[in-house]
Amino acid sequence: MSVTEMEIAVTQLSPKELAEFTAWFEEYHARMWDKQIEHDLEAGRLDQLLSEVDKEYKAG
Repeated sequence: MSVTEMEIAVTQLSPKELAEFTAWFEEYHARMWDKQIEHDLEAGRLDQLLSEVDKEYKAG
């Protein structure tokens, strides 16, 4: 299914279905974001940023 087909399908949802879809999609998006952050942490991509935060925290 293409993005265009999904957009069309979403526009055809009833208000109740749209609310259900929105709730599902927000939860799905949050899970994907959490996974990405976890992978970035494991790969060390956030080490510099976390070091800066620690320095600022210790400096007050």
